[in-house]
Amino acid sequence: MATEHEGAQEKVQGLVVEPPLAGYTVVDLSTGIAGAYCTKLLADGGATVIKVEPPEGDPLRSWSSSGATIQPGADGALFSFLAGAKHSVVADPDTDAQFVDRLLAAADAVVWSAGSEVAEHHEFAPDELHRRHPHLTVTSITPFGLRGPWHDRAATEFTLQAWSGGIIGLGRGQPERAPVFVGGQVGEYLAGAFASAATLVSRYRDAGELIDLSMLETQILSLTYYPVTYFEMLGRPWRDARRLTVPGAAQAQDGLVDLGCGTAQQWFDLCAMVGHHEWIDEDSPLTITEQANLHAEEIYAWVRSHPVDEIRELATAFRIPNAPVANGANITSLNHFRERGSFVRNPRDGFQQPNHPYRMRPARLRPPTPAPRLGEHTALYRAATSKPRTDPGTGSSAKRLPLSGLRVLDMTTFWAGPSCTHYLAMLGADVIHVESTRRPDGTRMIAGIPATEYQWWEKSPIFAALNTNKKGLTLDLQSPRGRELLHRLIATCDVVAENFTPRVLDQIGLDFGTVQSIRPDVVMVRMPGFGLDGPWRDNPAFAYVIEAASGVSWLTGYPDRPPYEPYSVGDPNAGVHALNALLLALEHRRRTGQGVLVEAAMVDAALNISAEQVIEHSAYGALLERAGNRGPTAVPQNLYRTVDVDEFGRLDCWVAIAVQTDEQWGMLCNALGSPAWATDPALSTASGRREREDFIDERLAAWCGQRSGDDIVATLWEAGVPVAKVIQPHRQAELAQLKARGFFELVDHPVQAHDNPVRFSTVPMRLSLGPDTFHRQSAPRLGQHNHELLTELGLTDAEIAELESDGVIGYTPATYSKI
Repeated sequence: MATEHEGAQEKVQGLVVEPPLAGYTVVDLSTGIAGAYCTKLLADGGATVIKVEPPEGDPLRSWSSSGATIQPGADGALFSFLAGAKHSVVADPDTDAQFVDRLLAAADAVVWSAGSEVAEHHEFAPDELHRRHPHLTVTSITPFGLRGPWHDRAATEFTLQAWSGGIIGLGRGQPERAPVFVGGQVGEYLAGAFASAATLVSRYRDAGELIDLSMLETQILSLTYYPVTYFEMLGRPWRDARRLTVPGAAQAQDGLVDLGCGTAQQWFDLCAMVGHHEWIDEDSPLTITEQANLHAEEIYAWVRSHPVDEIRELATAFRIPNAPVANGANITSLNHFRERGSFVRNPRDGFQQPNHPYRMRPARLRPPTPAPRLGEHTALYRAATSKPRTDPGTGSSAKRLPLSGLRVLDMTTFWAGPSCTHYLAMLGADVIHVESTRRPDGTRMIAGIPATEYQWWEKSPIFAALNTNKKGLTLDLQSPRGRELLHRLIATCDVVAENFTPRVLDQIGLDFGTVQSIRPDVVMVRMPGFGLDGPWRDNPAFAYVIEAASGVSWLTGYPDRPPYEPYSVGDPNAGVHALNALLLALEHRRRTGQGVLVEAAMVDAALNISAEQVIEHSAYGALLERAGNRGPTAVPQNLYRTVDVDEFGRLDCWVAIAVQTDEQWGMLCNALGSPAWATDPALSTASGRREREDFIDERLAAWCGQRSGDDIVATLWEAGVPVAKVIQPHRQAELAQLKARGFFELVDHPVQAHDNPVRFSTVPMRLSLGPDTFHRQSAPRLGQHNHELLTELGLTDAEIAELESDGVIGYTPATYSKI
């Protein structure tokens, strides 16, 4: 079997460096963006990816979000981006099953999703693939998972966002309008990133298994902020109403600018910046968002009276997170992206596309490589004599937790970094989370718990949900003694992870060279918001500014107003991409013994999941625009109000309906009772429906407005139409599918009563080799494992007590005494 790595090898100090996955072969039986992005990430890592296509080719070959005409024999630009470096073979499922089976027998992994006759052939169903080829990692990507009462239900990314709670999630939008989904097919990319990471985890434990990934669960983890845990710990939802994030993405004198307040200090600084110190009220019972909404008109007026560059310069001086609002037309001109080489030319078709979502050295990723023409490699693989892989078996090493034996020093905070290290901890790594009493992890501070409450810093549901299975250590890294102990700890760790702005580690002298001098084979994962270089390197980066700068925000919201910030995607997306990069780095270390520096900038990951915007504009001159709850993949696609009253007493309940095919339109017509308006032949095609979207929406709104959400879902889902209730996110655990898959697990909390355990989300896939459960212990209390970890380093009880008395370690935030 061919295993060439076109353009993949580079020389470092005279040595040939192969990408980490050189020699690793993946058969791609997927259709759609999720599987394509998964295998793109694996191909970037050096894997040989063999894309098996039906004779007519993958549907993405003829896809364009803007509706651009793809000429016969040509490929859509998005396909050319996602299929770079892959091999294409054409197979007819009725006559070529043996050929495909031969490819599978000689491969290491297969990525599967429904959508083609090849994948849906009975011999290539995931369970059958796993049974017949036990050596393979079989990664299945489906809307709800392969098991459970919803496993065969129709769904689209839009309806999955509704079921996840992500549409209404963080209170995005305005109460007088329908809630709005996150545009740009981000859920597809997120599922692909999780699927790639899961495949690499299986590679790490080197045993064949079936990975059953649920796109619903990836959306829950990426579009909502642990709402079930929050609700069960605090007895209230994160938000009970939609409110604007002010200023958010706002109109300035000469364009759009994004300004955000993720902390109280940032809100106080914003008040000072706009000249209203009198708004600062440290004792206000209102949240930051509520306070900002009170003064929204005055803040917007101030923004409108200043140019973008002046606003950003001021905001940066005040340490207020800020960014330009990018889109497909302007993003490649932004100076930070130009200086960092964030965009490159597609090597075959010449349009602009994002560079890799992460960088590493001395390990190397495969450089951008042309996508294959349909069937370009068919003859090569038909003629090849390939040796079937042997089954590595499922012995004791395979049955262990996948990442057992890996030790991680976790210096991350807030969401992006801890989400990456949390997956490591849930999958068996020994993760040591380092905080200081002077500056505890930021998620301890954002639960809105009064400082008068007993051990308030231990009661944050966000910290609790992000840090199970980790050990907790406090160290004051501003002190020489704290830094010395950190160095001694680094010597015991395989991985060091951090997500500060670059200047923070510069100040304490902890660059990669220093870390490698302590532990030569260390993998150091750095997760700055905007990267380790470039004009924006030291800018504070919260999810919302990352989303604005990368284009994710641009497609979210209504066309008659500035975009809404998704306010969620930037962090978990960065976390799962950093996880991919880390696993690739570990593979490089396994092969070479070398340490690796990984730069997994949040914005680079976000640029990749919004790639379609710059691709469409540079390839076809088309600027993709936000359109409320409509989108290019389905028509009709929208939210419709039901007759229900929500749990807060409002007539604010909605269902999501998305018709992706003409066949589904016929199913919808039948479910509605075939009314004359729906059976109009002009609506039988997608183009006809697109021309009359307003008309269709009016009729569906009238039909839904007389029915309950449960009735609508039952009627349409039974008919095969993608539909969902727009659920409140804290109701996720009530979904029958999630119950059946065990997505939530009960965990005791170390401060709250142990007879009242709380539900915690897990990982979005089920692994046939286990584990069956993922939470082994609750998140650590501040400094909980100080004594244990320092004793391991050889310190005596007296020395540890001295460290506490000197404030190098501690158990309560430094500004608060024990209550």
